[in-house]
Amino acid sequence: MINLPVRAEWDDDTSGKHIVVDGETENVGPQGALVHLNQLPSVGSRVQLMVLSAQGQQLQTIAEVLRLERNPAQPLAALQLLNATEEWIGMVWEPSAPHLQTSDESGDESDF
Repeated sequence: MINLPVRAEWDDDTSGKHIVVDGETENVGPQGALVHLNQLPSVGSRVQLMVLSAQGQQLQTIAEVLRLERNPAQPLAALQLLNATEEWIGMVWEPSAPHLQTSDESGDESDF
């Protein structure tokens, strides 16, 4: 688990409104992230995602919504990157790896 601040933007299919929501990553992978957002986009929609990395650098990318977890306490969207994959790996995934390895070592494998 790694919590990085994010901002997601998309156009709502039903209302046509432009939505801007701040949130944070729940965890990250080399091709995307699970993000906590108070308002969720539709599955299959595309969002512009801006991430502030652990080093304070910003990355903007386009991602597709793969699935949603509509838990009222913590709504989550699973996002898969559609571009900027190399930048994501260098600015988000690789810097997060030491944090991920630490939690892997301290956690029980059955948790994954």
